Amino acid sequence: MRKAIYITLTAVVLASCGGNSNKSLDKALASNDVETMRSKHAEISSQKKALEAQLKSLDSAIALLDKSEKLPLVTTIEVHPEKFDHYLELQGDVMTKQNVLIYPEMSGTLNRVYVKEGQKVSKGQLLATIDDGGLSSQLAQLKTQAELSKTTFERQKRLWEQNIGSEIQYLQAKTNYEAQQSAVKQMESQVGKSSIRAPFTGIIDDVIKDEGTVVSPGPGSEVFRIVNLSNMYINVEVPESHLPNVTPGKDVKVYFPVLGDSVTTTVRQTGNFINPSNRSFTAEIPVPSLDGKVKPNLTARVMINDYTSDKAILIPQSVLSENADGEQYVYLVDADSIQNDPVAKKVVIKTGKTQGDYVEVLSGINEGDAIIDEGARSVKEGQKVNIKNS
Repeated sequence: MRKAIYITLTAVVLASCGGNSNKSLDKALASNDVETMRSKHAEISSQKKALEAQLKSLDSAIALLDKSEKLPLVTTIEVHPEKFDHYLELQGDVMTKQNVLIYPEMSGTLNRVYVKEGQKVSKGQLLATIDDGGLSSQLAQLKTQAELSKTTFERQKRLWEQNIGSEIQYLQAKTNYEAQQSAVKQMESQVGKSSIRAPFTGIIDDVIKDEGTVVSPGPGSEVFRIVNLSNMYINVEVPESHLPNVTPGKDVKVYFPVLGDSVTTTVRQTGNFINPSNRSFTAEIPVPSLDGKVKPNLTARVMINDYTSDKAILIPQSVLSENADGEQYVYLVDADSIQNDPVAKKVVIKTGKTQGDYVEVLSGINEGDAIIDEGARSVKEGQKVNIKNS
């Protein structure tokens, strides 16, 4: 039946293009007039569009009437509202604010190293000592002199309170005592620099200098590296377009490809400055150490929840098509025909955010609609289909 209709239509087309039409075309070509040719071109194009519309109508009629035609085999998905979480995917490196090199504060020979690599230490714990070059002996002498000046001052004070002696003697004793105390404190500060102590609680990551090494303040004389793995975080650059949605408290999934492990955390803080070079701001995300497996500078994939809908309509991206006007559409089974002779219906939709293999539909589809899934690329508007859902 389809073949007979096509043969008849072809004859009509040939007839319409023959005879006077051919003569008219030859006349237009022989005229050597651009405007005449353009007019003939527009006339033929109009005839072509009319014939294409007739062909489309015939195809739809054949699909509806030809009982012997093999129907396209399709499957359908019934859509229902569900919770939809969209995540902004970024990449960053693990950092820690307590990852420092420890330098000596005075020059001298490294006498003793009391810790080893990998050892946990507490804030203020003694890590190493440097030869103080006799400062300890000087401190002992100053303390002895300070004790003598204290005794002298206390005796002179008692005499002064009994109106014995002169005021100048009392003031001299007091001044001498205070000067000795100041000298002791200053020397204690100098001697204290010979002891290297932990600036915070952490782990000795590296012992850089060995006992007997001559050290001095400044670059190149670092003695230890100490790291605190209990306060690590990831800094990521977030495009400024996400400024309203990426805020402190937002849920975050962090995946460590090297470890094959992931953690769930939240955004701790966001930056207050837009970088003009890349139009982005920073977001700080705390991460746990995972029993010491997470290390500073470890690469991480960060997924920040920037959008949530409790009642979203989701469909697979594979069923989406796009027409010449840039509109997205899907095929669904007409609700009025689904019980008898299912017919494909083309519906233009508006989409929202995409996550993985699914896309959110904002309009065009309603709850309970049966979307054609498998076979969506082979059906046409108004065509009968054979539904084979499992």
